[in-house]
Amino acid sequence: MTNDSQSQMKLLILKGKEQGYLTYAEINDHLPDDIVETEMVEDIIQMINDMGIQVYDEAPDEDTILLNDEAAKEDDDTATEEAMAVLSAVDANIGRTTDPVRMYMREMGSVELLSRKEEIAIAKRIERSAHFIIEAIAKFPKTAETMLEELEGMEEEGFKMPDVVLDIYNPHEEAVIPKVKKPTDIVDDDE
Repeated sequence: MTNDSQSQMKLLILKGKEQGYLTYAEINDHLPDDIVETEMVEDIIQMINDMGIQVYDEAPDEDTILLNDEAAKEDDDTATEEAMAVLSAVDANIGRTTDPVRMYMREMGSVELLSRKEEIAIAKRIERSAHFIIEAIAKFPKTAETMLEELEGMEEEGFKMPDVVLDIYNPHEEAVIPKVKKPTDIVDDDE
């Protein structure tokens, strides 16, 4: 690890000691470029936690910070020395693997797939869609009841619900319209 990287990590640790916390973004900004393996990053975060510095997704509110200030505090010099020892051990492991799976995982660990906000947005869209479907089914209870009865009969014949539902709504295939029996005349017994 270069002297510049070590000084960046020392500054990060001192900042964490002063604030009482660090965010993942702050840690990522101060990590050396050659540390890309997920395990190494997790080791560094664990080391920071062991030093009494909490790591959060976003900056916490003041109440949370005050609660964390009551945690046991170590001497800054000792904590910094421990951090550098862990970082040296992590640094010694960089680039030693020739296992293709580990190499692939190292590369995948360095690529951000979705941000937290994107994941939340997708989850909310899925939840809204599920509510929309439930509302639509609730508007037509007799239709839902009939569909469930038909599904029970189809399951006895070996069909599963996804086979039936997905086939109906697949826009890429030609629609196969089953022959439907004509409804029989309803005869009222009172007549």
